[in-house]
Amino acid sequence: LGPLALQLGLAKLRRLDPVKEASPLIEGLAAETGQSIALAVWGNRGPTIVRLEEPIEPLHVNLRVGTVMALGNTATGRLFAAYLPPKVVEKMMIEDAKRQGGQGAHTHTQLEKLLAETRAHGLSRSLGQPIPGIDAFCAPVFDSGGHLVLGITAMGTSASFDSAWDGRIAMPLKRCAQDISARIGQIAP
Repeated sequence: LGPLALQLGLAKLRRLDPVKEASPLIEGLAAETGQSIALAVWGNRGPTIVRLEEPIEPLHVNLRVGTVMALGNTATGRLFAAYLPPKVVEKMMIEDAKRQGGQGAHTHTQLEKLLAETRAHGLSRSLGQPIPGIDAFCAPVFDSGGHLVLGITAMGTSASFDSAWDGRIAMPLKRCAQDISARIGQIAP
């Protein structure tokens, strides 16, 4: 059964859809944290929202399925910039800066520091940027090959958002991302 079991396992992993696996879990995450939760995948223009789950009191920002997130100025964008190969995001970073017209853009040194912070914490965080009064965390979901396949973003108003790296939003978000990663085949380090 050794080779056959391996082939069956690999076939199952290839058919898993990260968004489908994540969808039921983010409903519970939105309820637990009281924050809006979004799923993002890497699209042809950058990190793209593919699912949005709002808590009882929805967040009033112009975010919907299909929104492409800025790479440097959002928690979602910085997560992808931190975990995807540099060559993949390099061109998008240049286009992103042009699209924003230099507004709120970080210097290269500032951005590298933020990406290092993301890798160190296993989460990216954005406080009041790009929208003043809105904070966010984004956690990575990895596949069986250790590749980033999904970002899970929790966002809410600064007044109700616990922005601590080990707080009541960050910890459930990280657990949720780890659970989804395990479901799609990531072997825990």
